[in-house]
Amino acid sequence: MALVVSRYHELITARLLAGAKACCREHGVPDESIDVLWTPGAFELPVVAEAAAASGKYAAIVALGCVIRGETPHFDYVAGEAARGLGNVALAHRVPVGFGVLTVDEQAQAEARAGGSGGNKGFEAAEAALATADLLAQLPHRAAR
Repeated sequence: MALVVSRYHELITARLLAGAKACCREHGVPDESIDVLWTPGAFELPVVAEAAAASGKYAAIVALGCVIRGETPHFDYVAGEAARGLGNVALAHRVPVGFGVLTVDEQAQAEARAGGSGGNKGFEAAEAALATADLLAQLPHRAAR
């Protein structure tokens, strides 16, 4: 499992990471099977997830980040490109990419979703990635021609 984590808003993303790791432990993924890959920000999550998927090493990837709306359209570009890029990685490589990128209006909302009253979206993203990896493993595979 690759956990790709943005350093931007690290107080939040570290809590998302803790949630994702807790989920992995709960589902029997050994710590030595988890690689944590840090990116500068949410915009860089897709390129690192792409490299992780292309390596063939991971059955699932979880992207963790936090984008807080500000006074400019920067939020829309970063959040939109992170989502689009991560979706493209999943489709291109047929590797589940759990989307644990918070897109919120204010810090308090991020705190609530990173282990507060809103649960931990890092845990949820890891759980979705693991469940999807299990489902994909059950599907019949078409032989290469």
